[in-house]
Amino acid sequence: MRDAFTRCLMREAEKDPRLVLVTGDLGFGVLKPFWETYPDQFVNAGIAEQGMTGLAAGLAQTGRTVLTYSIGNFPTLRCIEQIRNDCAYHNANVKIVCVGGGFVYGSLGMSHHATEDMAILRALPGVTVFTPGDPAEVEAVVPVMLRTPGTCYLRLGRGGEPLLHEEPIENWELPKALTLRAGSDVALLSAGGILTQTLGAAKLLEESGVSAEVVSFPCIKPIDRDKLTELAGRFRHIVTVEEHSVVGGFGSAVCEVIAGTGLSCRVHRIGMEDVYSTIVGTQQYLRGAYQMDDKAICERTLEWLKEA
Repeated sequence: MRDAFTRCLMREAEKDPRLVLVTGDLGFGVLKPFWETYPDQFVNAGIAEQGMTGLAAGLAQTGRTVLTYSIGNFPTLRCIEQIRNDCAYHNANVKIVCVGGGFVYGSLGMSHHATEDMAILRALPGVTVFTPGDPAEVEAVVPVMLRTPGTCYLRLGRGGEPLLHEEPIENWELPKALTLRAGSDVALLSAGGILTQTLGAAKLLEESGVSAEVVSFPCIKPIDRDKLTELAGRFRHIVTVEEHSVVGGFGSAVCEVIAGTGLSCRVHRIGMEDVYSTIVGTQQYLRGAYQMDDKAICERTLEWLKEA
């Protein structure tokens, strides 16, 4: 996802000299082509994320579109006051980019596990929250994000994520959800890089005779209400999957919409329960430990389908 982001950003920077990327003293391997090509549109703010965000807000007031870039919780939770007061409140064109959503930096422990960011950023008025699921979705989302007025949040994986869409995503419009697999028995809804596990679970469910529809939501605020209403009308059971707390994140956003439809659809949320991660390990190890890998998604879905 990082490489797709950088490629897309370079294309946009060529067209718009007012676009500025500010990093919190990291990402040099993947960002090197950007700063070598556009040195006047790049700033290293150092390991000072609060200052980085204030700087971005100030630059945005001069007519620039400014991106802040760091890993995990650092461009979000560490500087939430600056995002709220300096950026969102003033509708500043600041685009916050988190690399390493969820358990990407799993071996570095709880301080680097980004499992509350979507909920907190989603709660801020006026902030648009993008959650692409693979590199194709990143390529589709970034140009739209840069054209979206005000403060935005882009939650990425790290690098090496597989391309899950068979074709490029052309002319994506905010906040359109994307169907990767049609099904008739249950709908699996996914936000972010956990899409790999959601698709894997659908394949395991197929082996058990269950037809699962897989829908990715590259944006969760605003969320595709029309798609959710349509799915709630077709499926008795909907399962949401996020590499994030189930409190306030993607699953909560889905529940908020479906509760207002009056439809008798059951929504089941998969993600972190209301706890902090207390173990370390690879991203995939932690997904398994917290019951959100493809096997766990499959097994939990089968249990829910036994309900009336």
